[in-house]
Amino acid sequence: MTHDPALVTRAYELARKSYDEGGCPIGSVLARGSEILGEGHNQRVQKGDPIAHGEMDALRNAGRQASYAGTTLYTSLSPCMMCAGTIVQFKIPHVVIAENTTFGGNEDFLRSHGVTVEIVNDARCIDLMQRFIAEKPALWNEDIAED
Repeated sequence: MTHDPALVTRAYELARKSYDEGGCPIGSVLARGSEILGEGHNQRVQKGDPIAHGEMDALRNAGRQASYAGTTLYTSLSPCMMCAGTIVQFKIPHVVIAENTTFGGNEDFLRSHGVTVEIVNDARCIDLMQRFIAEKPALWNEDIAED
């Protein structure tokens, strides 16, 4: 399986949208091939919703799917355990992670459940997350449940 660079760019654009709104800069796209089924961005701050992570927002916006076979979830940042668990629960077969430099660790969990994981190391996403963490460390720690 290979990724679509345009959908990595779209995940970055959604992350940037959240950043511009004052939220955590994480964007995500659920696609089947090049067709976008749903897209979203982290809205924990904007909606006051602790589980409104980028991946969850994309899945919510995709609506009900009879099957996730053949889908790929693009995310600007490596999924947290909540989002990784949702990926496994829905049997999403392929995840493209734009970056896992600033946050990672659940890739092996995904792989152990049969998910194909691609890590892109997208410089735009790395730079955006590094800037956000430097500017708003308390908000970042809240997002990843760190004290």
